[in-house]
Amino acid sequence: MIKGSLAALMLAAACESTTVTEPAVSIDDFRGRLERLRSDGHIQALSAVIARDQAIVWTGSFGTGAASGVITDTTAFHLASLTKPLASAVILQLVDEGSVSLDDPVSKYGVSLPGAGTILVRHLMSHTSEGVPGSRYAYNGDRFGLLDSVIARAAGKTFAVAVQERIIAPLGLRHTAPNPQSAAFAASGLNQATYLANVAPGFTWNGSAFAPTAYQTSFSTAAGLTASARDYAAFSMAMDRDAFLTPATKARAYTAAVSPSGETFPYGLGWFVTDYKSVRVIWHYGLWTASSSLVIKVPSQGLTFVLLANTDGLSAPYPLGAGKLDASPWAREFLETFAIAKLPLP
Repeated sequence: MIKGSLAALMLAAACESTTVTEPAVSIDDFRGRLERLRSDGHIQALSAVIARDQAIVWTGSFGTGAASGVITDTTAFHLASLTKPLASAVILQLVDEGSVSLDDPVSKYGVSLPGAGTILVRHLMSHTSEGVPGSRYAYNGDRFGLLDSVIARAAGKTFAVAVQERIIAPLGLRHTAPNPQSAAFAASGLNQATYLANVAPGFTWNGSAFAPTAYQTSFSTAAGLTASARDYAAFSMAMDRDAFLTPATKARAYTAAVSPSGETFPYGLGWFVTDYKSVRVIWHYGLWTASSSLVIKVPSQGLTFVLLANTDGLSAPYPLGAGKLDASPWAREFLETFAIAKLPLP
């Protein structure tokens, strides 16, 4: 009887905690909802961009003030794991060029990992390298970072140089570079002091106030790029028009990995893959010290949503690493409003 009562209480609590997100009725309403989420989530400053087809159609800056300086859509933020989609694009270019095969053992590139079975490049890219390779999904940024060696050996240059030559320079991204506190920043060819002046400073919410917080100083294929929301949207739009990859290779990146037993995982090759109310969504999130980020793509509608923050509140509260995009109220606001209700954009 006690167990039954407890189960009933738990079910009631679960039902009460379920949040139904109604679509915004206007762009101003959508902006107001983002501001409320920012304030409630203790995010110091936020930059947002929406692109449709091949144009940026809306931008928003939130929480700007003396502490963070003026935040615009060209202010650079630390991307954390939003680095992974760019690293994926570089590796998949090497696949298209024949320099890398997704079925290459990672040992070919000097990567040695313990465990049963042979770990392939595709396993590192899809977070399925742990346990019996390909059989289990476990989001692991450290293992994704081992792809540095794949690029270095196949391309003959570091990831920092490769991403500069293959993506940043061709797109003319003036507010994108490796972590300016790392040695890899030199690959950008930019003035460090000038670039740093345009980077949103990091903060941590200590329960009562925002405390200035130093960013991490490392850089790899897993994390460490910095970029503005506008630049990241430009990268997303370039992916949409197949600027970097053949359509077939891009489709592989956007296809969820499947285990030998037929279990579908939430991750493809450098991107999460989700169905939201029957709408296919390609996305990624970032989370690191004093930074959080989110990119959501709806390929069928040509939509991209980019959110960059200088605290961790955009990602930390939600189980995004498990592939649960619908747990994020930020994602639900965007998807319900523009992908489901199809509110007209400017």
